Amino acid sequence: MERIISEDEQLEDRYDEESIRPERLEDYIGQKDVKENIRVFTEAAKMREEPLDHVLLYGPPGLGKTTLAYIIANELGSNIRITSGPSIEKSGDLAAILSSLEPGDVLFIDEIHRLPSFVEEILYPAMEDYTLDIIVGGEGSGRNIRINLPPFTLVGATTRAGDLTSPLRDRFGIIAKLQYYTEEELKEIIKRTSRVLDMPIEDDAASELARRSRGTPRIANRLFRRVRDFALVEGDGVITVDITKKALKRLKVDDSGLDETDHQLLLGIIEKFNGGPVGLESIASVIGEEATTIEDVYEPYLLQNGFLKRTPRGRVVTEKGYRQVNRLYQNTLFDFDEIGDEDESK
Repeated sequence: MERIISEDEQLEDRYDEESIRPERLEDYIGQKDVKENIRVFTEAAKMREEPLDHVLLYGPPGLGKTTLAYIIANELGSNIRITSGPSIEKSGDLAAILSSLEPGDVLFIDEIHRLPSFVEEILYPAMEDYTLDIIVGGEGSGRNIRINLPPFTLVGATTRAGDLTSPLRDRFGIIAKLQYYTEEELKEIIKRTSRVLDMPIEDDAASELARRSRGTPRIANRLFRRVRDFALVEGDGVITVDITKKALKRLKVDDSGLDETDHQLLLGIIEKFNGGPVGLESIASVIGEEATTIEDVYEPYLLQNGFLKRTPRGRVVTEKGYRQVNRLYQNTLFDFDEIGDEDESK
């Protein structure tokens, strides 16, 4: 949804996002099993007076991985250091971060699957033995220096668990997959956001927003902020169901939460490739989006909700997908089997 939000609005949204972020597990809505397990693991670590084992959080974007990292640090009573895989370009970048950690700190690496391989190798001894190996000197005369690190907890987040190397993935003692949220959970999140931001919302309006939020809290909160704008400017300061429907129509978010790009994706496959099968790169070139953006942001929801399916030959729009964009369903002449879950990260 960033494409419909101005730079000033993005700054405001980031401020709002910080204010509405829950700080404790009891305030975190949804992901019941993950939340309960983390509660047990953090409590056990505190009882043993040991650092929490390293944590890997994975799942589609916007489901609360970053929020959980903050909560883990809060539950442990620790400081949190934040970075991301793409921002660590050299071994020295990671070495500087690791050497500045204090005992018990939480290091959060977002998009950890994008760490360069030569940087990733520095993490292995740091995660296992709390040591940092640095080579000093030029080629032929270099020598290895080992630096002891304080005990710390690494929390990694990724939308592509399948892209992690086995040596890195195996070093995480706690691995948790975040699932899409139910409408009831999203409704509860929206009503909490309305209280935190002091913007009243009708119950029916909260239900309408929840239904169109693609099972994703980040989208629910972004849509809430945009509907709030309409309620302030074109309403009486209360988010009603009529204002909500009007705002979402203006934002081109349909009854199932699909936005303009989702429609372009489905229509591109239908109109340019007769509904598929078609490869990811071909779809990307037709609708003008990055292939990784399609695969990480748009495809998971379309696949899970039956608008799109993967086959050995490529993506195919389903009958439900045709109906969603008001097109007559064209049944394929071939019978394609869907790819299993194990291939969804590829």
